[in-house]
Amino acid sequence: MRSHFFLSWPLPSVLLWLLLAPWPSRAQALSAAVPSEPTGAPACPEACACAPGGKANCSARALPAVPVGLSRRVRALLLDHNRVRALPPGAFADAGALLSLDLRENGLSAMHARAFWGLGALQRLDLGSNLLEALAPGTFAPLRALRVLSLADNRLARLEPAALGALPLLRALNLQDNALAALGPGLLATLPALDSLRLRGNPWACGCALRPLCGWLRQHPRPPEAETLLCVFPGRLTLRPLTTFTEASFSHCAQPLALRDLAVVYVLGPFSFLASLAACLALGSILTACSAYRRRRRHRGGTRRPRKGPPDPEPAVQPADPESPAAAQA
Repeated sequence: MRSHFFLSWPLPSVLLWLLLAPWPSRAQALSAAVPSEPTGAPACPEACACAPGGKANCSARALPAVPVGLSRRVRALLLDHNRVRALPPGAFADAGALLSLDLRENGLSAMHARAFWGLGALQRLDLGSNLLEALAPGTFAPLRALRVLSLADNRLARLEPAALGALPLLRALNLQDNALAALGPGLLATLPALDSLRLRGNPWACGCALRPLCGWLRQHPRPPEAETLLCVFPGRLTLRPLTTFTEASFSHCAQPLALRDLAVVYVLGPFSFLASLAACLALGSILTACSAYRRRRRHRGGTRRPRKGPPDPEPAVQPADPESPAAAQA
């Protein structure tokens, strides 16, 4: 009623009253005049069923995309068993307070690197039973509060640290039933809180690339399916459990460089290259100069005039032998 009362005043009277009235009265009047969000506004999209506590159930509704109308009141979003084939940038930007997101069985095959931007509070993410083959770098970087991540039953052939990013609170990671032959170098090092890792159903290749994973399995409680993690190739190691590999099994593998060694390589590498290049140029210049000097000396020696000396004496005429045929004819 108060808002209609003030709005019914003529505009000059309202301005004069705001100038002369005390500040508390003006603040109350302005707050009453500005319409607020209705208390009955929906907390989730119309296509979903809402429940107390901020749970939006959008499961199995043949949705082709993330529903419109999400708000910060939604804490848990069930979007499984739909037809969401791709996630564009900022797909959940309007639901920044999400704590749990379920995207199972959508035929999802493409996710933009910024699809999860704005979900800094998300703690559980389920992307299982989809068609993901690769993850763009930085896909999960905004999810700093993530604790549980499932990528099970996809088509991932490789998982790099750049895709997961640094997830300091992640405790459970499900990678089972993919096409993984190894984990990217340094992947497990970016997950310091990880204590549950599901790996069965992957064609692991027991080579040097599997060394970090075998080390992690030795240092952490073994999952129930640890004994079923078998090598598929190479042939001589087929069906060998991963848990049987000790550190000595990888003694033939090259040791990864420490951070200090990498720093030395990156710092001294350019300088050593430039020094080698300068030495090669100097040596080449010296050899070129020596070769040119030798050619000049040969040229001078070939065109030098012979020295003048006394004329050669004429040969002396020998007297004829009286007994020779020529003398007898004379």
